[in-house]
Amino acid sequence: MNIPSKYDANQVESKWYDYWMKHNYFHSKPDNREPYTIVIPPPNVTGVLHMGHMLNNTIQDVLIRRARLQGKNACWVPGTDHASIATEAKVVAKLKSEGIDKNDLSREEFLKHAWDWTHEYGGVILEQLKKLGCSCDWERTKFTMDPEMSESVIKVFVDLYNKGLIYRGYRMVNWDPEAKTTLSDEEVIYEERQGLLYYLSYPIEGSDETVTIATTRPETILGDTAICINPNDERYAHLRGKKAIVPLCNRVIPIIEDEYVDVEFGTGCLKVTPAHDENDKNLGEKHNLEVIDIFNADATLNSYGLQYEGKDRFVTRKEIAKELEEKGFLVKTENHINKVGTSERTKAVIEPRLSDQWFLKMEDLVKPAIKAVLEDEEIKLFPKKFENTYRHWMENIRDWNISRQLLWGQQIPAFYYGDGKEDFVVAETMEDALVLAQEKTGNAELKTSDLTQDSDALDTWFSSWLWPMSVFDGIRNPENEEIKYYYPTNDLVTGPDILFFWVARMIIAGYEYKGERPFENVYLTGLVRDKQRRKMSKSLGNSPDALKLIEEFGADGVRVGLLLSSAAGNDLLFDEALCQQGKGFGNKIWNAFRLIKGWDVDETIEQPESSKIALEWFEAKFQQTLVEIEDHFSKYRLSDALMATYKLIWDDFCSWLLEMIKPAYGEAIDAKTLKGVITIFEDNLRVLHPFMPFLTEEIWQFIADRTPEDALIVAKWPAQKSFDQALISEFEMAQEVISGIRTIRKDKNIAFKDTVAFSVINNEEVKPTFDSVIQKLGNLESVEYTNEAVDGAITFRVKSNEYFIPMSGAIDVEEEMKKLMEELNYTEGFLKSVQKKLSNERFVNNAPEQVVASERKKEADALAKIDTLKASLASLQ
Repeated sequence: MNIPSKYDANQVESKWYDYWMKHNYFHSKPDNREPYTIVIPPPNVTGVLHMGHMLNNTIQDVLIRRARLQGKNACWVPGTDHASIATEAKVVAKLKSEGIDKNDLSREEFLKHAWDWTHEYGGVILEQLKKLGCSCDWERTKFTMDPEMSESVIKVFVDLYNKGLIYRGYRMVNWDPEAKTTLSDEEVIYEERQGLLYYLSYPIEGSDETVTIATTRPETILGDTAICINPNDERYAHLRGKKAIVPLCNRVIPIIEDEYVDVEFGTGCLKVTPAHDENDKNLGEKHNLEVIDIFNADATLNSYGLQYEGKDRFVTRKEIAKELEEKGFLVKTENHINKVGTSERTKAVIEPRLSDQWFLKMEDLVKPAIKAVLEDEEIKLFPKKFENTYRHWMENIRDWNISRQLLWGQQIPAFYYGDGKEDFVVAETMEDALVLAQEKTGNAELKTSDLTQDSDALDTWFSSWLWPMSVFDGIRNPENEEIKYYYPTNDLVTGPDILFFWVARMIIAGYEYKGERPFENVYLTGLVRDKQRRKMSKSLGNSPDALKLIEEFGADGVRVGLLLSSAAGNDLLFDEALCQQGKGFGNKIWNAFRLIKGWDVDETIEQPESSKIALEWFEAKFQQTLVEIEDHFSKYRLSDALMATYKLIWDDFCSWLLEMIKPAYGEAIDAKTLKGVITIFEDNLRVLHPFMPFLTEEIWQFIADRTPEDALIVAKWPAQKSFDQALISEFEMAQEVISGIRTIRKDKNIAFKDTVAFSVINNEEVKPTFDSVIQKLGNLESVEYTNEAVDGAITFRVKSNEYFIPMSGAIDVEEEMKKLMEELNYTEGFLKSVQKKLSNERFVNNAPEQVVASERKKEADALAKIDTLKASLASLQ
């Protein structure tokens, strides 16, 4: 069999992915096995693969491949989210570049463009995930705007409305003037920004008096409908019952009193603009004030903006401040830091705006979801620290604004039959709506042409909160075979930034529609940051091209690199050097495989004792590591599971086992040892496969001729067996002995081809189990046991055992004694400094326990080394 000298990741990865797809290993259907289900956090249909996706999907693939090896029916459902705001923005930009204005199109015409865009660009990210090795069940791919998915969303809306949980309300909402839609509170990001506090002078009607108020938004004075003072503030008692005049627009407004006003902020006087501030709106309702909205949907000023009509709010702010100053209304300005709400999607500054919207009552819906996570622990968050964030959000929840002023998305199934706000019915179809409207109005003559559907679309999250159920058609057909088999799912892997948006809402929906949790465990990954701890983003230019990384380091190398830099719930400091390390690890394994396959085998040779015990040791070590790996997986410490696997293969297998069993140069290996090491190698490949699927499958298929049923992807995860812990401990001692011999050989320039004599005073009473291994790896004549120190020998210690290598004629005695004296003097000086520290009572009593313990260990090591150096000197004299 011709094994290439170098591992070619690009060629290997496409070969095996095609093979896996051809043999349908990723596809799952219900059977009698235990199901293991993951649903993908659906990426935006417009998206391309970035580092966050790479980490998230690598983790999911590790979990799904391991479950498959464990004999479970592994099902990983992929799909994409229609991402209303993001997709509509891209379609609008494309239309604009073609000279088309969205507003000139009918809904149907715009949706045709949106679907064209989706068909052209949607799914790019899913194709890219294949390059990473993701073993999703591609036959199950879902899109949140698929007809059956949309039908589920509409069904849920109608159901919640009929339960009295969805209502229409005229509320102050978060308005994104760029996307021209409302946003939920959770989609608003608050940023501290440096701005100005403007002190403005309002004339008092019928007098020469003025009153000064402070505002951060001078443009909104054009919407002022009152000035408010605190009734307990004596400074303004003389203004009670009077009226003020709004600068520039000369509107006369009342001066009202309310204890809401903070006498300490600004001047203790408040301008009231009910259309543009939530608190002002509340004051306006309480005092029956006029509401004047000065903005258009894009946050330019409308006709109430006087000569500023049509200008952007921030342009107007500068110009109106200048006019106020010129006309003597601007008293002064001060620097002021305030929190500004921005849109998570478009980054535009949010404008509070009064509008009719649809809301979902959350107070009762949320209760089972709080209980499931925080009381019963039916659902576990990893890391546990995120329970506090979850608690905060869920216990302070507000009604969910579920309507968006967008065309792309599920259209709200409310149908208007009259001009009044309440003249509507809610139904799944126009035909059902007509029947309801006829009943409600008592007018049997009503036709579908008399009905107008609400133009708003539903919030994207109102679609994706059903994801674990809707992908198995559990809303439309709640008793179907698939939902009963695959639901609840097992693990959810996602970022903490959507813990509320998506995770919490899926839990709420799960209990409302299935009466049980949607998943058992939620693994929250960290954010991917660069080496300078900056969040990776396109704007900073610090996010590497995911596909180029795969091209350069191979998918396996990138997967290992990501996991080596990742710890559950903590931010991940990504460095391409870790991908290089992953690639290097792959090359190490490849070269180990080529070494084994390069050995000639001789059926007539007896198995050496050193090989027999070496294989027994590794099997024990493998089982010990397997317990460790299982523990890490149970706690979702995937990086630690990888690191345990990495050390097992790099250190124990490559650096030690292969050295212990390899035949002498030009000689053959015995058949029993070769068979044993290949069995061990296959077990290594099984535990490594979830992390490095391509490399492991390639080697697995090279080891022997395999049928599709014998492919590694569907092999069996190694079974846990009892193991000899003493064997592992004894070998740790042997390792130190071998290292001591190698150090002396190196220091004394003794060629490895030259055998040397070797004796030991066995004070530790170590069994001679690994003597044959020590003899082979140290190239010793033999291992002799003695009760007396050996004259003329270099000596070293491991614990209290003394080891001797005679040096007669091999070294310059005088030079060696000089070196030993220098080392002895240095060590004695070091010992004094440590003992001085330990004799200081303040240090011993006040230093942390582990620091004192570390110093005591230094003392013990130095004393043992001094004994050894003195013994070596004595033997040379």
